Parts: sequence; C-alpha cells; structure tokens
Amino acid sequence: MKEFTVRENTTLAAFTDNTCAQASFCLRTLLKERNVRVNGVRVGSDVPLKAGDTVRYYMTRAQEEKCAFCVLYEDKDIIVADKESGVNSEAVFAELSRRGETYFIHRLDRNTAGLLVFAKNRAAEEELLACFRARRVRKVYLARVKGTPAPAHAVLEGYLVKDAAAARVYVSDRPGGEKIVTEYEVLEEGECALLRVTLHTGRTHQIRAHLAHIGHPVLGDEKYGDTAFNRARHATRQRLVAKELTLGCGGPLARLAGKTFISEHEV
Repeated sequence: MKEFTVRENTTLAAFTDNTCAQASFCLRTLLKERNVRVNGVRVGSDVPLKAGDTVRYYMTRAQEEKCAFCVLYEDKDIIVADKESGVNSEAVFAELSRRGETYFIHRLDRNTAGLLVFAKNRAAEEELLACFRARRVRKVYLARVKGTPAPAHAVLEGYLVKDAAAARVYVSDRPGGEKIVTEYEVLEEGECALLRVTLHTGRTHQIRAHLAHIGHPVLGDEKYGDTAFNRARHATRQRLVAKELTLGCGGPLARLAGKTFISEHEV
C-alpha cells in the first residue's frame, strides 16, 4: 500500500499521474477493482480531490515494483534520472523529493523515455536553469519515424505556435510564433527510419511536431502521428528517447562541464 496527502485541489487521475508513477501505470485497473481509497472510502472512478485529502493505493507487489525510472548519476548537487515511457516527469520529481531536497529543472513528455536532470540545492538549481536558458545543455534524441527523410541530414527551421486549449502545437515555415531549430541525421533507412535528433531550441512538443510537419511523424505518436500507420504496426506509444544530455555548466557545477550522460533506453 502507498499513501499520499493531497496538497492542492485536483482530480484523482491528475494527482496519481504527478505523484505515484506505479499507480499511474495501473490506475484503470485499481479503480475497476476499487483498490483506491480517498479518506478511507473506496472509489471506482476519477473523483475531485481537496487539499488535505489522503489517498491510498492498494497495489500488488508486481504493480508496486514496476520501474518508473532509475537514477543514472547522483552527486551532492544533481541527479540524472532515466525515465520510462508512460511516466510523468512530475512523478519522477515527486519520488525524488520524498528522498530528499530536489528541484525541478525541465521535463519530458509522458510517453518520451530518457534523461532528466534535477538539482539537489539552490545553487545547482540556479546554474542548471541558467544553462538551459543559455542553451548550454546539448540534448540528443533517438526517434523512429514514418518513412525516411531526405536529405539524410538537415537542420530544420520553422515557427511554432501553441494551442493551449487543444494541448498541442502547430509548426509553420512562415514567421510567426516561436522560432525553432531541429537537426536530424538518418541512422537507419526504411519504412520506420531511425533518426538522431539534436534540439537547438527546446519548445513544447518540438521534435514531434517538427518531424510531423515535414511528413515523417514519430512512430506511435497519437497526437501528431499517422493513426493508420501506427495501428498497422501496433505502435501505441511514441518511439522517442532523450538519449544524450551534455552539460555546459560553470560555477558550482564546473566539474561537470562537457560531461555526457547516456540513457539506457532504445527505440
């Protein structure tokens, strides 16, 4: 059993996604079997939660032990976590925060696996945030996409506009919105090519939307992808991994300047 206290008004589903990764994997099953209790009362559906409520998840041992992330590197200042697909970055942060002082720096989409870095003190937080703002953090992804882009290597430029109501973004070649720069290199050709993608700007859903814009959406992407293509290949989650993270830090993190972390996940 895992027990948590709600800190702000929300819903059970949102609270679970952001607080308990193991329960988020199996929430539908837990609700169906009424193995979630809110303030001691069994619930069978998503319900509103208020600050101060107590939520208990009664999971099997296998459900509790399902891996949500692993710690790839840790020292006195930072933690580098390797996140599983299907896990909210906020849930990783919540788990790490229960172990000790932790500061949220950046996030990955729920269904993108790979590397996240967190700070363990204020000085490290300030330096990491400064690095991300100044683009002194190199982020490289692996992506399986529909078809094979041509040419085999390109630096794409475009403009991204957010649609908050639809929880998605749109990419255009014409000026307007935020400028984005996405570089790709074809590693394997085929109907589901493998790309190495380097982010030169870091905007919401940038890789997924930009690759879809050029006609090569990420395999398994349910928001920007090709539904029929995904269904034919039984791809229900996007094949995208934050594979490499290279820090260009100074100050209290100068010892990590140029250090590259590599995710164990593949696509």
